[in-house]
Amino acid sequence: MFFQTTCWPSPAKLNLFLNIIGRKDDGYHDLQTLFQFLDYSDQIIITANQTGKITLSPKFAKLKIKDNLIWKAAKILQKHSNHTLGADIKLNKILPIGGGLGGGSSNAATTLVALNLLWNLGLSDNQLADIGLTLGADVPVFVRGFAAFAEGVGEKLFPTSPEEKWYLVVKPNVSISTTNIFSHPNLTRNTKKQEITTLLQKKYTNDCEKIVRILHSEVDRQLLWLLQYAPFRLTGTGSCLFSEFTEEKEAKILLKRLLSSSSVSAFVAQGRNVSPLKETSAKYQSVLTDK
Repeated sequence: MFFQTTCWPSPAKLNLFLNIIGRKDDGYHDLQTLFQFLDYSDQIIITANQTGKITLSPKFAKLKIKDNLIWKAAKILQKHSNHTLGADIKLNKILPIGGGLGGGSSNAATTLVALNLLWNLGLSDNQLADIGLTLGADVPVFVRGFAAFAEGVGEKLFPTSPEEKWYLVVKPNVSISTTNIFSHPNLTRNTKKQEITTLLQKKYTNDCEKIVRILHSEVDRQLLWLLQYAPFRLTGTGSCLFSEFTEEKEAKILLKRLLSSSSVSAFVAQGRNVSPLKETSAKYQSVLTDK
């Protein structure tokens, strides 16, 4: 077993487009979406232990530890594998909560991938993705670690390679509940299902954007300001907005202008078709193989 302290990225994602095809009988929605990762990540520090206990720090004031997806992922993997090892886990959080960047799902996926290796469980990506799906619809794409076109609730993944552009990501001062958006009666739920080759050639849009702008004036105001300078759109169910650029310097010029006129949080990051988590997992796997 590998008992050294290890450091793992838990990257953000963007939904480059998000189409809602319909609502299922269980209340979930059929989607067509395009996921790409960003080289902008939370950091999860993990040390396996022999006590069998899962510890997690720091504590979040509005989130009980048993509701944290990191803790849930560790416990469900422990139960699935009937394993006696534990782990001490520390989260360094930079991804905004309720921003549509997939932070919680990414945290869960990083925990599954890391502990599978540290506990020497030998589970495949398919097995980890299946476990991850019980924690959230976006967890499988983070587990697999490749940019992907997705259908179903987001679990049917088809690897693809969109251009790795630079993105300016802006977080209005509001956090948005995914449940509130997907349960809204006026949400568009009848976008026509299309082949991926067709979707990749069309203008990218997000069916959640209209409802988010109606419910959250902060997002609407921020988007109107940004649209003066570049074409921005929503990722996921929000609240983060993003625009793409060919060059990093172009994104940083607009970032500087934004920060000089507003207290909003924002960052520039590059799109990644191979997740930083995937790369880190391969690195640690190589270390273990050499031992």
